[in-house]
Amino acid sequence: MSATTARMDARAWGVLLVLAGAVFLEGIDVAMLNVALPAIRADLGLSTGTLSGVVSAYVLGYGGFMLLGGRAADLLGRRRMFLFWLAVFLVFSGLGGLASEGWMLLVARFVTGVAAAFMAPAGLALITGNFPEGPQRTKALGVYAGTAAGGFSLGLVVGGLLTAIGWRWVFFAPVVLSAVILVAALVLLRDADSPERQAGGFDLPGALSVTGAMLLLAYGVVRLEHPGDGTALTLGVFAAGAALLGIFVLVERRSANPLVRLGILRSGPLVRANLGALLFLGSFAGFQFLATLYLQELRGWSALQTGVAMLVIGMDTILAPTLTPRLVNRFGNVPVLLGGLVVAGVGYALFLPFDLDWTYAAMLPTMVLLGIAFSLTYGPLTMAATDGVAESEQGLAGGLLYTSFQFGTALGLSAVTAVSVAALGGATAPEARLEALRTALAVPVAAAVAAVLITAYGLLRGARGRHVPEPATGDVRASA
Repeated sequence: MSATTARMDARAWGVLLVLAGAVFLEGIDVAMLNVALPAIRADLGLSTGTLSGVVSAYVLGYGGFMLLGGRAADLLGRRRMFLFWLAVFLVFSGLGGLASEGWMLLVARFVTGVAAAFMAPAGLALITGNFPEGPQRTKALGVYAGTAAGGFSLGLVVGGLLTAIGWRWVFFAPVVLSAVILVAALVLLRDADSPERQAGGFDLPGALSVTGAMLLLAYGVVRLEHPGDGTALTLGVFAAGAALLGIFVLVERRSANPLVRLGILRSGPLVRANLGALLFLGSFAGFQFLATLYLQELRGWSALQTGVAMLVIGMDTILAPTLTPRLVNRFGNVPVLLGGLVVAGVGYALFLPFDLDWTYAAMLPTMVLLGIAFSLTYGPLTMAATDGVAESEQGLAGGLLYTSFQFGTALGLSAVTAVSVAALGGATAPEARLEALRTALAVPVAAAVAAVLITAYGLLRGARGRHVPEPATGDVRASA
């Protein structure tokens, strides 16, 4: 395919910027809120449980409704779902900024999470539907992934600045950005095709069972952050979630119009991409949480200083749309993805010797490597998770990917929290807290190693497949 096929006209760039702006909005919204939590607690007088619930409510809404959101985009229209839920995101972000009680924040964050669960897979499906497979889609997904990851890193700094003005601006700023994106989307976006409603209607039993299962499993993951708080209840929540998931599988096998075609899970490349996404985001979320505790609680850095220290990770905003597409076009998607995962693992390992008197120069190599890792990993993960998937199931593939992202983030946070709490015990000395954080850092390192092994297996399997003296299939190409 010639280089000219990667060239996009003004309208294509407009569509891409709208969709990239929406995924940037999601990332920056989450990151800004995390920085503002202490100020919110001080102003509203929230308990620790309610404050934790402000974060968990978003996770529950996002993780619980993601699969339903992905399939709804395929069945009801990607543009329609994107626009409607972007408007809901706008409204409830504003309501969060007006909250005067803890319960108001909880409701606002839950509905905002639900909105993101429907909006994200619709946006990704619009990307794959509007940009043809090849260099143009590679470039589009590079820009999309770069802005998505950049939202998380830049949100730390922006959140610190806005919190200094007033924590409510952490909610009002996304309202302004959402309004701009919504107006542009109304003008520029259109579905690549009009999905046909399947005969027999919507798979309501499947929708109810999978949403209930995802909600329970997400709640169980959140409860893991407090290992001593009702272990029996946590196990019961997981058991109930697993039971509903089993019911969902039975429903889908018997449904004439299943919400999720279970055969899509037989794709090795898709499964490996989703496992890689879960482990990669889980490792980064765990590291970011531990690094924030280290810098703010043990070193006494402010939220703004912490955000600036991690700002270098945001280099992926520049590298992902410029360097990564060229590497993918030259070496292939999975080799670039594998390289990014290896770089991430090395970055976490280099942080293991951190101490109470570490200089920023000692931390900088890890921050730089994580910026490179995000640049090489986020976009290729998105490509791997949607490559070879039928156009009619792109929304579903996006829902699966973002479910992996969200559950990976929640699992990463819960795992490092549980390990650090267990390692600390009842000790309070700074040295003991440092050792507990260092012990918990083994979790991101292990998750990165697991992601490397899974991806390397796929690369080797694809290489063997290319030497089989049979006609190449789409699945073999996707796994290479």
